[in-house]
Amino acid sequence: MSKNKKSKEERPVRLKKSVLADRILQLMHTQSKEAFNYKQVAHAIDANHPANRMDIIDILEDLTLAGMLTEVSLGKYKATSNRGTENEGYFVRRSNGKNAVIVDEEQIFVAERNSMHALNGDKVRVVISASRKGAEPEAKVVEILEEKEQVFIGTLRVENNYCALITDSKFLAADIIIPRGKLKGGKTGDKAVARITHWQDDEQNPRGEVIDILGKKGENNAEMHAILAEFGLPYKYPESVEKAAAKIDAGITDEEVAKREDFRNVTTFTIDPRDAKDFDDALSIRRCDNGNWEVGVHIADVTHYVTPGTIIDREAQNRATSVYLVDRTIPMLPEHLSNGICSLRPDEEKLTFSAIFELNDKADVVKSRIGRTVIRSDRRFTYEEAQEIIETGQGDFSEEMLTLNSLAQELRKKRFSNGALDFDRVEVRFDIDETGRPISVYFKESKEANKLIEEFMLLANRTVAEFVGCPPPGKKAKTFVYRVHDNPDPEKLANMSLIAHRFGYKVKAEGRRQELNSSLNRMLRDLKGKSEENLLSILALRSMAKAKYTTENIGHYGLAFDHYTHFTSPIRRYPDMMVHRLVSRYLLQSRALCCHEKEELEEACVHCSECEQAAQMAERDSIKEMHAKWINNHLGEEFDAIISGVTEFGLFVQLTDTLTEGLVPIRTINPHDYMQFDEENYCLIAARSGQTYTLSDPVRVRCTKVDIDRKLIDFVLVEE
Repeated sequence: MSKNKKSKEERPVRLKKSVLADRILQLMHTQSKEAFNYKQVAHAIDANHPANRMDIIDILEDLTLAGMLTEVSLGKYKATSNRGTENEGYFVRRSNGKNAVIVDEEQIFVAERNSMHALNGDKVRVVISASRKGAEPEAKVVEILEEKEQVFIGTLRVENNYCALITDSKFLAADIIIPRGKLKGGKTGDKAVARITHWQDDEQNPRGEVIDILGKKGENNAEMHAILAEFGLPYKYPESVEKAAAKIDAGITDEEVAKREDFRNVTTFTIDPRDAKDFDDALSIRRCDNGNWEVGVHIADVTHYVTPGTIIDREAQNRATSVYLVDRTIPMLPEHLSNGICSLRPDEEKLTFSAIFELNDKADVVKSRIGRTVIRSDRRFTYEEAQEIIETGQGDFSEEMLTLNSLAQELRKKRFSNGALDFDRVEVRFDIDETGRPISVYFKESKEANKLIEEFMLLANRTVAEFVGCPPPGKKAKTFVYRVHDNPDPEKLANMSLIAHRFGYKVKAEGRRQELNSSLNRMLRDLKGKSEENLLSILALRSMAKAKYTTENIGHYGLAFDHYTHFTSPIRRYPDMMVHRLVSRYLLQSRALCCHEKEELEEACVHCSECEQAAQMAERDSIKEMHAKWINNHLGEEFDAIISGVTEFGLFVQLTDTLTEGLVPIRTINPHDYMQFDEENYCLIAARSGQTYTLSDPVRVRCTKVDIDRKLIDFVLVEE
């Protein structure tokens, strides 16, 4: 072959116009201050085929007409200054292709071809523009600034020429190609955790590697671990942390007791769920000489045993919270600590951090104090046992139990009269067999015994927050960890009020907190036992802001407290451990936190809030999984239900007896009629017959399809 003759591989390739347009836009916006002619553009984007030169001229003119480029001089172009400008935001990837970027709280659509294969949660730089005049703006990712560390859960398919993870993700439509050497021993049908290692621009599927094998698809352990992994939550406890915990000395020395207030001879007991293994709070009660009551709220002194910077503390901080799935608890602390050393078990001396109150018969707090104590619990009550004593007046420590209940009721009245919200929703529980399969579904209702504990925990948390947040006159409040709850979103509240009005309930959408919450509580009381109870209580809850941890106190809207924190559950929440350490520091009159300590504390608050949200989502997913497994055994059966949601693609229905939720696809509602979606009135209307389906309508449904992997249930309406 002649040296002057180019080989086939060296000849310039003609690029498609769509590829050219993408490259031109990327060039213009990454070098937005520069102007280019068509030759400079061709060179910069490596478009060397002669035909591409003419294509580039056409594209430059088209982009200029679309307003995305400006011709600054004859034949020279640059990015339009007022359109197509660069912004930073967070990428939202969806398996249905409806990708978006969030910029200044606004979601803007991103076509897959313009995504640069960004993953959900990645921080990206985008160019926002409209493809034509009058069109909705779209975004194009031009740079991935920060990649969010994430993993994907799915089922392995291993064949001779093909290995892949078939993902369950809502955030990724494509399966992940796995090289044979990166399977970690996985086989077809294994549930696995994988990460993406690279994703070429011209490839439809990303490449990745298996991190862990969870077990066989369908096995309960594998499915529960998959839920945890999906939300970035740990599903195994490091052996090194367990070993470190086992070395902690559980003994209580006379020297340590001498430093603390002694409550070992004061009547003390715990009240917890039947299946609880860790008891992190206890109540003591005794009569004062003046006729008042001294009530002690005693909390496990976890920070006495877990010191900052240790391997146990680092693991607890990383986890931030215990996670409660349907069939198991994933503890924040090693069980040797949570169920053993720190747990306030009966007839054992335990170290505690306590809030002690002197209360009169009207539950007015005469005085209070906070300090380290030592206790000896006399009795462990379940909620059911405590409730029986409250109802019958008979049983162990009945006088003390009845007195505490009376005081709790007074505290509760005061709280609601001050404007607190009363979200007392029924919780779904499952009876589960030895394989993790649900046998039956039942409701857990909060009774007086539950509310007794709740009120004293709230009192302790508020008092501890006020101890730091309300210093004496002339003193400045020191830095602290608060549990805050912002005012509700006015738009969401107005929307909820409108829906409630359709059901005959009057809920204020604006005004003072006390007035708003009073009307909301009235609706929640009136809903009891009604078909629309769950629907409207959920809508009311969603109109509220999410509570979070922060060093910046704004009060707690839902509880109507100006100061509030979490002090009472250090076994299962890391913020409570942070609070214990801060209170201990301030009790000793130590100096305030310096700037970098404040910054670290706020970062820890953000982390704990994020972990809490992830844990809640995992818990909800485990409930959905159990609902799907339960109803899978009832395919073809009919149920009473109510319409819980109306969309353009169908009706969401909720079974009356189990609160199991699923979809009635619009195509099945009336195949011989055209269904119209009335968004304003939350209903579907049959065009010919005029039949209307609206929120809270009672319906009869039959279960037709269950997808356990995706936790989706399909129903059809049954004519009665």
